[in-house]
Amino acid sequence: MTAQLLTLSSPDGPFTILARDGVVLASGWTADLSELTGQIHPELRPADVEAVADLGPISRAVEKFYAGEPAPAMAVPVLQKSGPFRSHAWDVLRTVRPGFPVTYTEYAELSGNAKAVRAAASACAFNAAALFVPCHRVIRTDGSLGGFRWGLAIKESLLAREARESQLGRDAGNHAAALTQNALSPNAGISPTLSHFLEESERASAKNPR
Repeated sequence: MTAQLLTLSSPDGPFTILARDGVVLASGWTADLSELTGQIHPELRPADVEAVADLGPISRAVEKFYAGEPAPAMAVPVLQKSGPFRSHAWDVLRTVRPGFPVTYTEYAELSGNAKAVRAAASACAFNAAALFVPCHRVIRTDGSLGGFRWGLAIKESLLAREARESQLGRDAGNHAAALTQNALSPNAGISPTLSHFLEESERASAKNPR
């Protein structure tokens, strides 16, 4: 069973992916393969690894993530193995919206057991497919970062990036809504003075119909 290995450059440092047949087994901000293989379940650990220059859609998803489009990374196939709760919790992580991190308590609730906060935190800690399964989107109740296998500086960078991009998206949406509202206005496209005059005229006509 041979897996493919690729290290990409990213704004947060080297990002290495170990995949097999288009499915991510492990990934993280390192250039050291040994830092990835230890996170893989023994039954999924590849016997051989070959370096490649590209991983197709997986590579493109990482590039798009850093270009402000995180959705493709959430669609990349990932293979991990654990017990029922942790496996489900990993799936839940992929539904957490970028720019809207959840607390460990909220994450436990989303995973189906509000009391399983430690188990939820453990799911983050043992997540082998960083970025594609975004454990960086879980923080402490007091707003502090909590833990992260690849370092708090990278976690902070990822959260800040997603917060900025989310805000830009909201600003663009608000701007589009304002333009739509203006376009629907009967006096759109005219000067404020003329618009005021027309509104006053309409009110006068309503009060004194002919």
